[in-house]
Amino acid sequence: MKNDKKKSPWAWIPTLYFAQGLPYVAVMTISVIMYKRLGISNTDIALYTGWLYLPWVIKPFWSPFVDIIKTKRWWTVSMQWILALAFAGIAFTIPVPFFFQLTLAVFWVMGFTSATHDIAADGFYMLALTEHEQSLYVGIRSTFYRVATVAGQGILVIIAGLIETNTGLAPAQLTVMAGPTAQQAVASIPKFDTEISDTTGEPYFIYTSSQINVSSIAPTDVDGIPFEAYAAAVRDSVKALNEANGFVSNDTEETPSAQSAAIASQATEQESAFTAWVRDWFGEKREPATDNLADNIAVVGVRLNKAPTTDEPIILNVTHQSGDQSIKLEQNLLSTRFVFTKDNWDKPAYLFFEIDHKLKDSTEASFVGASGNIPFAWIVVFLSLSAFFLAVALYHSWVLPRPASDAREGKKSASSIMKEFVETFVSFFQKKQIWVAIAFMLLYRLPEAQLVKLINPFLLDPIDKGGLGLSTGEVGLVYGTVGIIGLTIGGIIGGMAAARGGLKKWLWPMAWSMSLTCLTFIYLSYFQDSSLLVINICVFVEQFGYGFGFTAYMLYLIYFSEGEHKTAHYAICTGFMALGMMLPGMAAGWLQETIGYRHFFIWTIICCAATIGICAFVKIDPKFGLKEKEQ
Repeated sequence: MKNDKKKSPWAWIPTLYFAQGLPYVAVMTISVIMYKRLGISNTDIALYTGWLYLPWVIKPFWSPFVDIIKTKRWWTVSMQWILALAFAGIAFTIPVPFFFQLTLAVFWVMGFTSATHDIAADGFYMLALTEHEQSLYVGIRSTFYRVATVAGQGILVIIAGLIETNTGLAPAQLTVMAGPTAQQAVASIPKFDTEISDTTGEPYFIYTSSQINVSSIAPTDVDGIPFEAYAAAVRDSVKALNEANGFVSNDTEETPSAQSAAIASQATEQESAFTAWVRDWFGEKREPATDNLADNIAVVGVRLNKAPTTDEPIILNVTHQSGDQSIKLEQNLLSTRFVFTKDNWDKPAYLFFEIDHKLKDSTEASFVGASGNIPFAWIVVFLSLSAFFLAVALYHSWVLPRPASDAREGKKSASSIMKEFVETFVSFFQKKQIWVAIAFMLLYRLPEAQLVKLINPFLLDPIDKGGLGLSTGEVGLVYGTVGIIGLTIGGIIGGMAAARGGLKKWLWPMAWSMSLTCLTFIYLSYFQDSSLLVINICVFVEQFGYGFGFTAYMLYLIYFSEGEHKTAHYAICTGFMALGMMLPGMAAGWLQETIGYRHFFIWTIICCAATIGICAFVKIDPKFGLKEKEQ
């Protein structure tokens, strides 16, 4: 026991929460990218991977078993061993004929295992640390969880891309340059000028043009046709040609994007009386836009110089490699994965590019077409994850402390387990201030639950629609970089502050921090300051305030979960937390479209009254989170 107490929390908290974040990213994000690269249709990806979130939604319902059976330490390490096997299972099922069904089944196992690991790890965190240490390290655990999400979506996908690029045929390089000063030309579907004369050696890919220059300013019309309609017609032609030439399959079902557009169109035509009333009384009064705001387009063809030397098809995947992401390769409605065979090698497959009309300066982006061994690339990724979890399981088997509070009684009968299972839920709803606590869980993040859904659209939407008119690349810098830095720093400082003064002392300042930082978006919406420096400062302040204020929320969940079944009770609390984010977020888009950005941000400030008001009813022990004085 003495040796366990000497182990610093720094030895296991970063690795534990890094390991907690990776499986979630693998199931929710990496799986989608992998299936896309392996040729699964958007319809199937959206339908089947959407259900993979279910284990995290319903995890409170089996959390009592984690609390009743065995120790949290045992559950944590055991789930890491199972995750190591699950990642290996994904790797070994990728090459088989029915890989989609088999890998989905393993992802389901991984999802439930990961959700169980979350329950156990959070419970272990509360058992292994004092209240003071829980406050001190709450920002650290959140930071390493976020690092895992960034590493999963970034580094692992990059590894797969490098393997794809460095195997198979030589990658096809394409550079697209764009800006307002470039010569404006009407986009059309290009053709290869002459027959390919180089048919010796290994096959390789060629473009109709490996370097193109496009204006970011689209024409108002083409032969009397509004440019937006013309661009849509060109896009449809690209889709039809790629399908007719056998490069992509003809998916007769509507894509999710098309379905969403149809639903949105129908909703617009059949606007409810309530929506009209809200717009009339609370909506912004804006003059209709008169400027041309269409994104320009470009089309590039790609083909092989000679027929494949084997009967095996050559699969080309084209992706953004570097440069400004305001030059976008359309992938939502069009495939960028092409299957070249001996029947269609001499026909061009077409790529469709959209150039953000908000570009103010000349810029460029590079795209690469890779035809490497895609299954092998993802096998390496998932075997790497398996090896990582094997190492983590071994490391945590040694480094995780063995707190006395984590000890469990001997074997229990099935009837006693079920009795305790029921008592776990009953005892949760019998806690003091239960309804105040539930209200706190649902209302404390009410402003942020709505705001977070609309920050990116607000930054992207043009000035005439109430937004800031940033390009896609600028948004990536502002929210994806500066915002994350502010969020992380705020969380770490919040943990340090709570550890020094206790949760009760810092509850009100943190609640005000969650609220007042929303004012930055009221400023941006009214002044529509296009200065990147000002926008970065405002987003940093808002995200810092959210990270700082969120510390109080997480600590309150820990505080309210204290007791005999703290692990299960904490999992139930996270269920209410998810509900508190989901419900307001579902209505946020409708409300913003109805009343406009300015009035929407004012509404979020009004909602801050719920955040501040609920704090007045919450009772917290002043000693919670403070370091106990030495006797």
